[in-house]
Amino acid sequence: MTDAPDLRPALILGAGSDIGRETARLLAAKGRPIQLAGRRPEALARDAADIAARHGVPVTTHAWDATDLAAAGAFLDGLPEMPGIVLCAVGLLGDQEETQDDAEAIARIVATNFTGPAAMLEAAAARLSRLPGKTAVVGIGSVAGDRGRARNYWYGAAKAGFATMLSGLRQRYAATDLLVTLVRPGFVATAMTEGMDLPGPLVISAEQQAKLIVEGVEKRRHHVIHWKWALLMSVIRNLPEAVFLKTRF
Repeated sequence: MTDAPDLRPALILGAGSDIGRETARLLAAKGRPIQLAGRRPEALARDAADIAARHGVPVTTHAWDATDLAAAGAFLDGLPEMPGIVLCAVGLLGDQEETQDDAEAIARIVATNFTGPAAMLEAAAARLSRLPGKTAVVGIGSVAGDRGRARNYWYGAAKAGFATMLSGLRQRYAATDLLVTLVRPGFVATAMTEGMDLPGPLVISAEQQAKLIVEGVEKRRHHVIHWKWALLMSVIRNLPEAVFLKTRF
């Protein structure tokens, strides 16, 4: 174990996701020990072995379920070492038409995209803020949370709630060395978006998104968003409601 902040592990929650996996690889390449967490840790074993072999850093796997809010603190306290970076890469897009008429599906969307990740980063912030040196909690939100759209408003609403929570968390710990970062991806080529008809010029790879995340943490940025999406969403957010209702964004 070490108190050196640059040598503390990076905990990747939702490590089976494409963005989580690529971010873990990039951080490992910089010498960070890695802790991979997900609902099925056995499924993370191959990634753990690959990262350890390629980058020569310790890699451990851990069982974690985003929907188990009460277990967040105990999970963190049970890790072999407290991480210096915690990235929550959990997300569930779901199907809007199926979700809107299904109370259980609504609860699952909200728990997976909002309350579960929020509870975990709340618990992580409390612990990381007490460590020496600069630490970071990073949550992956979505540009879908910027404005509600008919095609995915339950997903967007959950991501909007997550963004608001992280904003409050950031203000709460503003006087400490804890960085609270919100990542707002647009279209990323991942398993979640596979099969969707996406506009090519606006799509980036999971590796490109991971590079933005790592750069954002290194430069101590509160918000991470690709410049194309920053421009597009600034327009969409400011459209008058009467105009927005007629669009098909």
